[in-house]
Amino acid sequence: METTMGPPPAIGGRVVPLHAAPDIPVYIYATVFASFCVITGLIWDICWHISIGRDGLLSPPHLVIYLGAVVAGLFSGYEILRKTFWGSDLEKAASVKIWGFFYSSLGSLFCVWGALAMLTSAPFDDWWHNTYGLDVTILSPPHTVLLLGMIGIQFGALISVIAVKNQLKLRLAHSFDKTKFWDKRLFWLFALSAGFLLTIWYTLLSESLGRMWMHHSSLYQCVGAGFPLFLMAIGKAVKHKWAITAATTVYTILMLMTLWIIPLFPAEPKLGPILNHIDHYQGFQFPLLLIIPAITIDLLRNRFGYLNDWKLTLLLGSAFIIVFSVFQWFFGSFLMESPYARNWFFGSHYWYFGNSPDWEYRYKFGPWLETTSELLQGLGIALIASLISTRIGLAWGNWMHKIQR
Repeated sequence: METTMGPPPAIGGRVVPLHAAPDIPVYIYATVFASFCVITGLIWDICWHISIGRDGLLSPPHLVIYLGAVVAGLFSGYEILRKTFWGSDLEKAASVKIWGFFYSSLGSLFCVWGALAMLTSAPFDDWWHNTYGLDVTILSPPHTVLLLGMIGIQFGALISVIAVKNQLKLRLAHSFDKTKFWDKRLFWLFALSAGFLLTIWYTLLSESLGRMWMHHSSLYQCVGAGFPLFLMAIGKAVKHKWAITAATTVYTILMLMTLWIIPLFPAEPKLGPILNHIDHYQGFQFPLLLIIPAITIDLLRNRFGYLNDWKLTLLLGSAFIIVFSVFQWFFGSFLMESPYARNWFFGSHYWYFGNSPDWEYRYKFGPWLETTSELLQGLGIALIASLISTRIGLAWGNWMHKIQR
């Protein structure tokens, strides 16, 4: 079921009248699939590092990541060449002209740039390991190039779906049944691509989002600054009652599937020191409870969609951080301290092979916790960060809602 969140933003620029037979281009499916390969390969690679250690250039997780880059680059590159040399005048009019010669959708450009960045980072990363040894952080220079390329592919997939969705809406304005059919299919492609992009954004911030920080204001500041930006943009980009909920559902399911499936396979550490002896993959993290504030935000933005963006910022930004903080705080207590969380479902017992399994703060919050006044002050900063992030996200979503190329 669809609904609008107040009056839709006016579509600026040139509106191209499209009357060709509706269809979803093959490269749209290919880029969404590439986005899936990129994020699943990345999570597998993280589990590889915490379970096995040093990997090679052509390790299985890397191959899955590179598969995503190759698929996105080839299909998007072919689409650019096809439109340039064999595209109709109508297709060229609905494209962006680059370097005065090539015709492309905006999404295809992001995918090609992202694929080139990812494939360039591969030998750079291998050289980095051979020269400096193991990474001590996710954001090493070669990983930064790789992650920028991944985000480029996933963002390209997202806006490609939005552009086709807006184009088909213009083509099928006369046919309600056809519009509903294609809109539904494109919405789920949108939800998948948005959920995959949300997951990689979470992965990028995950070093600050572990369960041991769930009673510290720094986690809520990171969430408040990082997630409303993206979630509000999703809600504005397409007109659907449950857009944000759908994307966070994809994120939640993907995180849970990797948490439950990857540890089924055997793995053993190949680097010392080995303090925690394991014989299977260690899982990544249980997903943040983003789906709960997402449902709240979807309900609020559809109930109060008539408000302008500044008033929506105050309402949605406050609701997001308050609802998230309350639920994640108590759930964090469960994940960190309860023996019922130390199983395959919640995965709180997974532990890096280089860490001592007898560390005294493995299953309890440590001395890094704040005083009550420090916590309240930190949560106030988180609220301000959420409001700023929300306002930027709404503006970004207004821009994405207008994309037709």
